[in-house]
Amino acid sequence: MKEIILEELSAPGCQICKQFEEFWHSIEGQFPNVKYKNISVATPEGIEMAGKYEIFASPGIVINGELFSTGGFDRDKFVKKLEELSQ
Repeated sequence: MKEIILEELSAPGCQICKQFEEFWHSIEGQFPNVKYKNISVATPEGIEMAGKYEIFASPGIVINGELFSTGGFDRDKFVKKLEELSQ
């Protein structure tokens, strides 16, 4: 399986961010090749990431350096994307 870098840009108090993180932890066992990192928009790294990917709504989900979604996420599309990249 190919290694995948998954980054979540989250904001303090963001309920959708929390939902994404909980969803990810519920399926991460299916994707041992994925390295997950949660980055707070309140940090210098988060501010830089928000600017780089033009993320204006949380969560910002970046997979292998490409913006996947902002402000929400589609569970089925997310899983499908990880499956495709894992092959």
